[in-house]
This record gives sequence, structure tokens and C-alpha cells, in this order.
Amino acid sequence: MARDLVVSPTQPGAFPTIGEALEGAPPGATISIAAGEYRESLNLTNRTVTLKTDALPGEVVIDVSGSVEAAISNRGGDLTLRGLTLRGGYGHTVQALGGHLRLEKCAITAGDGAGIVVSDGATLTVLDVKVTGGRAGLIIEDAKGSVDKCEIRGAVEDGIIVRLGADPTIRNSTIVDCGFRGIYVYQAARPHIDRCDISGTGDCGISVAFQSAPTIRNCWVHDTRNSGIVFGRGCRGLVEACTIEHTAEPGLLLEQGASPEVRQGVTDGHGAPNVGTSAIEGVSQQDTEKVDKLLGELDTMIGLAQVKAEVRALIDEIQVNEWRRNAGLAVGTVSHHLIFTGAPGTGKTTVARIYGQLLKALGVLPKGQFKEVTRRDLVGQYIGHTAEKTTKVVEEALGGVLFIDEAYTLSRSGGASADFGQEAIDTIVKLMEDHRDEIAMIVAGYTKEMDDFLDANSGLASRFAKTLEFQNYDPGELVLIVQRIARADDYVLEPGLDDALHEWFAQTDRTQNFGNAREARRLLEGMRKAQSGRLRATGRMPTRDDLRTLVLDDLLAATQ
Repeated sequence: MARDLVVSPTQPGAFPTIGEALEGAPPGATISIAAGEYRESLNLTNRTVTLKTDALPGEVVIDVSGSVEAAISNRGGDLTLRGLTLRGGYGHTVQALGGHLRLEKCAITAGDGAGIVVSDGATLTVLDVKVTGGRAGLIIEDAKGSVDKCEIRGAVEDGIIVRLGADPTIRNSTIVDCGFRGIYVYQAARPHIDRCDISGTGDCGISVAFQSAPTIRNCWVHDTRNSGIVFGRGCRGLVEACTIEHTAEPGLLLEQGASPEVRQGVTDGHGAPNVGTSAIEGVSQQDTEKVDKLLGELDTMIGLAQVKAEVRALIDEIQVNEWRRNAGLAVGTVSHHLIFTGAPGTGKTTVARIYGQLLKALGVLPKGQFKEVTRRDLVGQYIGHTAEKTTKVVEEALGGVLFIDEAYTLSRSGGASADFGQEAIDTIVKLMEDHRDEIAMIVAGYTKEMDDFLDANSGLASRFAKTLEFQNYDPGELVLIVQRIARADDYVLEPGLDDALHEWFAQTDRTQNFGNAREARRLLEGMRKAQSGRLRATGRMPTRDDLRTLVLDDLLAATQ
């Protein structure tokens, strides 16, 4: 079974080296590496493992400078490197032959070899990685995959080499200050190069040779010693909507016998296009691993099928909008404010907390913190105090979620002049607009009362993206809730007791004030008190099983 291992030279019980952790790691393991410098070369064959750190960038260094060995050599399997700094020596710094290699948020300083080399049918996924120096930054041969939001800087020769039929996607990346070419495509390679910034090369920006056929879109090639893009004899492909400036003439050189398709022209450009890593600076960075974990947490909640589907739809829209933004497509304004309606105890607060953390993981909100308030936190006691009090609460919640429970209580009550709830609503409407990209407001309450609340200000309803209706739990779901709470508190239900619980919940009146999960917890508390009285009355020391088990008599006593 997969498990987490820890590497630390100082922590008791941790592995002192990464190599020793790998020796003891089962398939699928995650190895968390503490801050420090690790002078070791790692060789993996057919392993499925993740090497990661939660330390700050640059605090975990794998250093093989002065060695002919690679810092990481992987053959087959599935290897993920996350958050590491790697320093190369006389050989390549990271090498993969076959298998799947993932690098995320890593920094590589190459030595005499290349920063990253993948071959032999490997699949490469590189995200937010910086490669500095080396004879070449990245070599992809007979391989596929993606290079996204990366910076390749200061290679002695070529920044990126794509060859031997390789067909990766290279996008949103910056290749700069390379001694020869920025990207060299040859030997029938077919990469997709999209929204890349290539500059400062000693020769051309992109060179295509030996029967290759790349697709080059929306790239900015500039300040190169020779032509910006060069296609050699026998090469095909596509060049679309690229900007080439401050290069040798012609900017796009098609040698005799080259036949790429050129669409939408190649412009000289005026100012920096929104390409390369700069295209995503200041744009939200998505932590897809965290998003999946939070959605999994949402799925573990009992019931709420429609609510879960609505939240997933919201998250899908946010993710697709980010992809569209990175692709240079138009993205409309999206509100992240929500209305939660339904009876108490139906999970509204829990879902709101998860929603806030999802928005943080998606890069929509910087903090994702959760602040829950009610009327008394917003309404003051004299004219002008409410606006000041409400503004302070909103400002404290910026960067996260402000959850206003029983928001309907802010509505005007009978036109009483002493009621400042309406002032709070009017202030909220203004602040929602002023800070629409800095906060997610969620207002919650009973369905009918929330309708009245939304009528209290003509601009209020339009500020919210969606209303999520939280239905009452059915009897079967309430039994599951009792079982889950009992299990968490180290109690078990005797056989057949769940049927009795189901019957009890089925006959309980479902008025507007029915507490749902709160009712289930209240009932369980009553059963625990009844158990205490029952065990005390036996006049003997109960067994461990007696202490853990709730029986039918406890339910009957709790419901009298």
C-alpha cells in the first residue's frame, strides 16, 4: 500500500538520505524531503514514486556538481519531482528513458550536460520549472508530453532540442540568452509550440530541419542574431499569428524546398505580446492536486447530491476560464458569491469552508480563509455605526470567504427606524462590487426568508452567481450521520439499532426548524447519556465492549 516517507538528516525516525528512503519505499509512495543539501545521485528503474518538499523554494537541493552521474536517472515507471532544486555536474542533470517523468515547480542548474533529457518513448510533463545553464536546457527525443510555464535560460548551445519524431507541446514558456538556437526541431519531430517568448539567441530563434513539421502559434521571437524562424529544405508544418522583431532579415526564412503553411501572417510587432512565462505572471496558479483532494472531501459528505454537482460545475467553469485566459481567449466576469438556502444542519457551513479552500487552490482567492458572521457582527447600535462595522468585517475577510448565516435577519422588520439591518445590506451590496475579485460572500438561511432578503435591495440578487438548495436529509442519510459521529467518538451501534433509528427519523416531523445533522447529533448525545445511566445501574465495572456499545434501550430512553 502506498504511504508517505520522510527524509531528514536531523529528524528522529526519518531516513537520513533520499536513497535510503527509496530503498524502503513501496510502489506509489510519496517521499517528503526536509530542507537541506543532499549530495547523492538517484537511479530508479520501473518505480512509481513522488519526491517532493514542503520547504521554501531553494531549501531542498540535490547536488551532483563535480560528478559524471545524473542527479536523477529514471528508467520506466512513473516519477514525480515537486519543489526540488537540482544541480548538475559533468553529465545530464535529469534523465528519463521511457516511463513518465513529471517535474513541477523545480529549479535546475545544469553543468556540462543538459538540464533535462527524455527519450525512448518517455512521456514528459514539465510545469513551472526553471532550467539555467547546461549545454542544452531540455532535450526531447522519441518522446511526447508537455512543457508549460517554464523558463530555459543561458544554455551554452540550444535552449530546447526536439528530435527523432518527438511531438511534445511547448507552451507559455520563455527561452532566453542561449548561445545558439532557442528551439531546434529536427529529425522528423512534430512539436506544438504555442505562446512562447524566444529571444537573445546567438543564432536563430526557432530552427526546423530534416523533415520536421512543427506547429508554431502565437509566439514572440525577437532580438536574435539571425532570422527569427527558419525552415529547412523538406520541412513542413504551420506558422500562425507569430510576432518576429529585431532579428536578421528575413524574420521568417523559408529555404528552398520548405513548405510550411503560414496563416494570419507574421508581424513585426509593436510592444511585447502576452506570451511566455510573463503571460501567466499575476494570473491565478492552480493547484490541481489540492483541488482533487478537496473535491474528494466534498464527495465524502453524506447526501447533498445536487449541491455537490453544483459546486463541481462552478469549479469546472473556473478551471476552463483559466485555460481560456492562458490561451489568450476572452473570459467574461464571473461572480463567486453564492446563496445557500435550506433548513439548519444540512452542511451549509462545511460546504462553504470547502468552497473557500477550492477557490484558493484554483488561484481565485489568495488566502481562502473562512469567516462566519451573523446579524450581531454586522449591525451597529446607532446611525453610521453599522456601515463602519460591516465594512470592517468585510475587509477582515478579504482574500477568503465571508459566510453570513441567517442573513435574512438583516432585512427591514416592519419598517422600524431603529433597525439598522437595511444599512448593513446596502453596505454589503456596495462592498461586493468594490471587492468582487477579492472575496466570496455566501449568504445562508431558510428558503422563503432568503427570498425576502434578496428583495431588500434592488442590486442584491444580481450580485450572486447561483443559489444552492440544501435539502433535508432523508432517514437513511440521518442514520449514516449517526453512525459516522458514533464511530468518530469510538462508539458502535448494536446489531439492529440502525433499523430502529431509521424508524425514528422516518416518523419525526420535518418542520422548518428540523435540525437534520444537528438532530442526529442531539439524539446521539441523548443515547450516550442514557448509556451512562444504564451502565452505572448495573453495579459492576463494564467491559470495554459495554463502554463502546449503544443499544436499543439507550435510543428509547433518549427519545422519551
